[in-house]
Amino acid sequence: MAALAAAMSDASRMKILCALMDGRAWTATELSAVSDIAPSTTSAHLSRLLKANLVTCLSQGRHRYFRLYSASIAALLENMMGVSFGAMQPPKTRVPAELQRARTCYDHLAGEIAVGIYDYLFANAWITSDGNALTPLGKAQFSQLGVMLDAKTKRKKCCACLDWSERKFHLGGHAGAALFQCFEQQGWIEKVPGYREVTVTAKGQAAFSQYFGLANVLN
Repeated sequence: MAALAAAMSDASRMKILCALMDGRAWTATELSAVSDIAPSTTSAHLSRLLKANLVTCLSQGRHRYFRLYSASIAALLENMMGVSFGAMQPPKTRVPAELQRARTCYDHLAGEIAVGIYDYLFANAWITSDGNALTPLGKAQFSQLGVMLDAKTKRKKCCACLDWSERKFHLGGHAGAALFQCFEQQGWIEKVPGYREVTVTAKGQAAFSQYFGLANVLN
């Protein structure tokens, strides 16, 4: 734990990790720009993060891309954001509206809309009481929505992920990632390139109201 904390205990490295929270793979040059540090310094920071298994490197041709090592690292960062935010200012009052409404939490949806969806899943028995699994009804409903679930996934199939801005749960794990992918493919949401904010399209607003009863949240 001390070694992990030491690897994260640098403002520039935290900027790099936070940039990677959008779920994409970034080049060192892109991370250098977003972190506002020199390329040589970025390389040193990435080396430290790689050694600590906080990020992983993917090579494609002549290019090297970096992304978070795993969903568990993303969950740790999301929780740290919530702790640090709560320690420095009153909850929710200064959260940017775009981030509060909808954002990525690595590869699944977070924010007010995601919490509303989780509440609907729980109230209608699509997920178990602890949020760790889809019920048979939930699996059937996901299938009707067009959500593609992998029965052989080695990842946690479903989990309740604490949302740092809402202080309530949103859906994480494989089910959360599959649901997010479905929303994108259906054209209900759109990622903001280079940022964690997610935009809900007009089609998405109608769909979220129809399927998850989110009319009050969307207005």
